[in-house]
Amino acid sequence: MSDSNSEPSRTELDNLGEFKLIEHLASQFTQKQQSTLLGIGDDAAVLIPDANCNLLVTSDMLLEGVHFDLSYTPLKHLGYKAIAVNISDIAAMNGICTQVTVNIGLSNRFSLEAIDALYEGIQMACSHYQCDLVGGDTTSSVTGLIISVTALGYVGNDRLVKRSGAKHNDLICVSGDLGAAYLGLQVLEREKQVFLANSEMQPQLDQYEYIVSRQLKAEARTDVVTWFHEQGIVPTAMIDVSDGLASDLLHICKQSVVGARVYEDRLPIEAATKDAALEFNLNPGTVTLHGGEDYELLFTVDQKHHQSIENQQGISVIGHITDTGQGAELVTASEEIVPLEAQGWRHF
Repeated sequence: MSDSNSEPSRTELDNLGEFKLIEHLASQFTQKQQSTLLGIGDDAAVLIPDANCNLLVTSDMLLEGVHFDLSYTPLKHLGYKAIAVNISDIAAMNGICTQVTVNIGLSNRFSLEAIDALYEGIQMACSHYQCDLVGGDTTSSVTGLIISVTALGYVGNDRLVKRSGAKHNDLICVSGDLGAAYLGLQVLEREKQVFLANSEMQPQLDQYEYIVSRQLKAEARTDVVTWFHEQGIVPTAMIDVSDGLASDLLHICKQSVVGARVYEDRLPIEAATKDAALEFNLNPGTVTLHGGEDYELLFTVDQKHHQSIENQQGISVIGHITDTGQGAELVTASEEIVPLEAQGWRHF
């Protein structure tokens, strides 16, 4: 019988080398997309283009200490999230992700078992979203873990949605609920500080399960894109909510050269998010406007789709597009009209 207190086995990466590591990781993935002719194993992947579609390409980088903290982020969750946030960008163009590449930089503090945990999350995401891992690179790092993902996808020529198509009187809509991921991060940071002050204090997360899960295990709203296709709806503009609703709506306004009016009492927020906001002495409306990393889809549609949107559970109409001269405005719960300003995530 094994000793339950024994340390888990650890395989040093320098015992494998780069190519053995790549072979080890690649063996965990199987191809699912017909457009993948050749994946991992050669100098480049070979994909089959479709003349009836636009090819979408997006890339995102996650840096330890900037975008994630491994003291409370499980590597499996991190791997899943790294894929999901890129697929979310493909979904924001009304497309479907078909392939991803993953580049990682890591120091010698990471064992093979740790990298396996990271790639278990990557594999789970690829399986869930039905996309193929077709390549990437591994290198050493002296500044912690670095993850860079590139996602590729397709969207029909007549279904491509950009940020620049919003028109006067279009409805402003958002999927899901907002603010939970931001408050989940606040809870995790608070519990980390409690643990650093007293290592005998264990994190108290049971009552925060929903908001913590929204932070650690992001999901791309590919189901909303599928629903658009089924309903024959093509949004006029769309973006995923990564930097905060206000910031991302202002991106649409700028690129579409329009204004917007959003109603605070229509912003979707879960009860658990509202309770946590009040616990942190934050205004729930402020959290829904400016909290980031929800990865919900913020989109505009022609008013002819109003009935379909209203009947679809999980999608909220939160306002409408106005003339550019009016700017972006928020109608507060007390019916005061104030300028809508960006106060979300700043990259620099």
